[in-house]
Amino acid sequence: MDVGTRITVTSPDQMRDLGRRLAKLLRPGDLVLLTGELGAGKTTLTRGLGEGLGVRGAVTSPTFVIARVHPSLGDGPPLVHVDAYRLNGGLDEMEDLDLDVSLPDSVVAVEWGEGKVEELAEDRLHVVIQRTVGSDIAVTDAMAADVDDVRDVVVAGVGPRWAGEDLASLAG
Repeated sequence: MDVGTRITVTSPDQMRDLGRRLAKLLRPGDLVLLTGELGAGKTTLTRGLGEGLGVRGAVTSPTFVIARVHPSLGDGPPLVHVDAYRLNGGLDEMEDLDLDVSLPDSVVAVEWGEGKVEELAEDRLHVVIQRTVGSDIAVTDAMAADVDDVRDVVVAGVGPRWAGEDLASLAG
């Protein structure tokens, strides 16, 4: 995995907007791993992915259903949104969800998937979201009022699929 593109996000709206921008780079067969603590913004970013992909249904945390499929309202790929938080068996449990069947035709976004689903695809996109409180990221006066919403997001591609993609364009 390369170093990736680092983006500072200062509000939930900006996190959704980042998801919409990321959706423009995605195509069927893409696997997106979302990593971050509880409340970091993984579902908010995925909501933006859904908006950007033009899928049906409100994108909400799939914690209790583990996986939710959002069909496309147009000619784009469906979004499969997975929460692997409660899955302890790694790929064996993930195989029970038949994600390998969905992957070629869908964009699959997996929250808490790191260390569990990498074997699903040689090419994947890692999105790591961290709260910036206590970090060395400079918080401007304008950001200070809502410092709890500030996130440091690193987007990094793995595999040949992402080698030529301009992930730096996500920062705009």
